Amino acid sequence: MKGIQFVVDETGAKKAVLISLEEWGELWEDFYDLLISQSRKDESEVSWEDLKAEMEQEINDRK
Repeated sequence: MKGIQFVVDETGAKKAVLISLEEWGELWEDFYDLLISQSRKDESEVSWEDLKAEMEQEINDRK
């Protein structure tokens, strides 16, 4: 497949993949977003108001 290269071990088993971002950049962004979403699925949620207050406090602490 154009823009895709597999990295194989000494036995020929596929171990990794190289993806051309010129060819597949938009698709990679979607895939990466999905990976990030999955990695955070067990994190607790924070309300917008709590996050906003925390960010404002951090800004005020730097002043």
